[in-house]
Amino acid sequence: MDYRMTPPWQPLSTVGSRYAAARDSLRERGTPHLGIDPRALGAFRIALALILLADLLVYRLRGVGAFYTDAGVLPRSTLGEVYPLLEAVSLHALSGSAWVQTGLIAVAVCAAVCLLVGYRTRASTGVSVVLLASLYARNPYVINGGNTILVAFLLVSLFLPLDARWSLGGSRHGDGRGREAADRGADAERGAGIDRRICSVGTAVALLTLVSIYAANAVSKYRSDAWMSGVAVPRIFQLGEFTVGLGPLVSEHAAVLAAVNWLWTALLSASVLLVVATGRLRTGVALAFVSAHLGMAATMRLAVFPYVMVSVLLLFLPPRVWDLVETVASKLRVPFRSGARTARSDGGRADAGSGDGVSSDAGRGDGVSSDGEPGDAERATESASPAKSRARRGIRVGATLLLVGFFLALVWWQAAGVGLVDLPASESTGELSEGSWSFFAPNPPDASGWYVVRGTLESGDAIDVRDGGAVAYDRPPDAAETYPTTLWHQFGFRTKNAGESRYRPVASYVCERSDRDLSSVTVFHVEQPVDPDGPVGEPQVEERISAAC
Repeated sequence: MDYRMTPPWQPLSTVGSRYAAARDSLRERGTPHLGIDPRALGAFRIALALILLADLLVYRLRGVGAFYTDAGVLPRSTLGEVYPLLEAVSLHALSGSAWVQTGLIAVAVCAAVCLLVGYRTRASTGVSVVLLASLYARNPYVINGGNTILVAFLLVSLFLPLDARWSLGGSRHGDGRGREAADRGADAERGAGIDRRICSVGTAVALLTLVSIYAANAVSKYRSDAWMSGVAVPRIFQLGEFTVGLGPLVSEHAAVLAAVNWLWTALLSASVLLVVATGRLRTGVALAFVSAHLGMAATMRLAVFPYVMVSVLLLFLPPRVWDLVETVASKLRVPFRSGARTARSDGGRADAGSGDGVSSDAGRGDGVSSDGEPGDAERATESASPAKSRARRGIRVGATLLLVGFFLALVWWQAAGVGLVDLPASESTGELSEGSWSFFAPNPPDASGWYVVRGTLESGDAIDVRDGGAVAYDRPPDAAETYPTTLWHQFGFRTKNAGESRYRPVASYVCERSDRDLSSVTVFHVEQPVDPDGPVGEPQVEERISAAC
C-alpha cells in the first residue's frame, strides 16, 4: 500500500481550477446581458466628456458671478446655514471670489478634454468627478436629476476601461503596424462571430444602475393618479417655463401627449429588457429610449439630462450595431478606427490579438479591476512578488466591494425616493424627494410659475426690473423667456417655496446688478394653475421678499 501523502498544493490547485472554470462559465453566460462592447465604452467616454464640456462652458461658466460667489444669489454663509455638509465638503466653497471659481472650472475643463481624447483616462475621470461634485455641492439649487446622474456614472466609470477604443491611451504604446494588425484581428474575429464584449462587476453595475433608474421611475408612475389617468404629460407641457423649442407647438395637441404618457410609462416598464434581452430586441429597446430622450431635448428645458441618458444608453448597444457603425464610417472615410489599438485604463497595453481591443478578460487588465481578478501582466508581476500579489488583490477586492456598496446605496436611495422604503421622520424632510430621479412623478406640477421683480426708483415709480416696463402679473406669452438662462430657471424652480432668508441674497444681487437707481426691490412668485388643456383660473401672486437697496 502506498502511504505517500498527496502534496497539499495539489488539492488547492484543483479547487482554484474549479473556481476559475466556474468564474469563466459565469462570465460567458453573463456577457450577452451584462457585457459592454469596447467600442461602446469608447463612445460613452467621448459622449461623457462632451457633456462635461457643455455643462462647464455653456451653463456654469456664464453663471459664475451669479451662482458661485459671495456676491451672488447663494453666498457661502447662506449655503452653510441651509446645507452645512455641502458647504464643508465643497472645494468651491473655500473661496467666494469669481477668479477662484473660474480657475477651478478651468481645471475641470482640462480634465474633461483629457477624458475626451482618452489621455490618462482614469486620472482625468477621477479629477472630473471630484470637481464636478464639488461644483454641484457649492450650489445645489442649480442642478437637476441629470446632473446627479452624470456624477454617479462618472464615479462608476472609474471601474471601466473607458480607453478601450478611440483613445490616446490606447495607442501611445503601439506603432501604426501594431494597430493595423489589431484592426485585421478584429475584422477576422467579427467574421468568426467571436464576442469581445467586456464583462465584469464594473460593466454590470453600470448597466444595472441605468435600469434601476428607469425601474424606479416606472414604480413612481404607477403610484401616481396623474400618470395612471393619462393627464400627466399633457399637463407637464402646459408648464410654460419648461417648454422650449418644439414644446409650445406640441403642447397644443393634448391627444398626442396623452398617447405619449402611456407610451413612456410602457417603455419604462419594459426597461428590464435592456439587460434581459439580447440582439435586436435589446437594440430596439435602447433606441426607443434614445428617441424618447432626444424628443425631450427638442421640446423641454432639461439641461444636460436627456444627453446624459443617451450617452449611458450607448453602453447597451450590442457588437452588431458597432460593426455597422464602423462599416458606414469606413465607407465615409471617417478615421473612426484610428484608436483600434487598445489599452488598459491605467495606461497599459492590451494584447494586440484581442481584436476589438479588449476581450471579456480585459476588464481584469485595469489597475483596479472591477471584477477582482488580475490580468495577464499583473499575474506575471504577482508570481514574481507574493507581497505585491496580496496587496494588489486586496485593492481589487476592496474596490469591488466599494463599487457594489455604492450600487446598493443607489438602489436603496431610489427605493426611498419612490416610497418603497420607509424613512425615519427626521430623515424624510423633503430634500430626498427633491433630489430623486423620479422626474415629474409621482405628482407632476399643476401650476406654471415665474417671477416678477418690482423695483422702486428713487422717484417713487415702480418698474419691472427684468425689462424696465410696467409691472404686470399676467401670464407672459412665453414663461420660459422670463428666465434668462437654464441655471436661473433651475434656481427659481427649486427655491419657489423657500423662505425669506433665501431670497435676501437674491434681492441684494438685483440691487447691485441693476443699472437703474433703485431704492428697493420686491420679489414676487406668480403661479398659474393649469390642466391638460391649458390655464385654469387667475394667476396667484405671492410676495417672497421686499428689501431696501
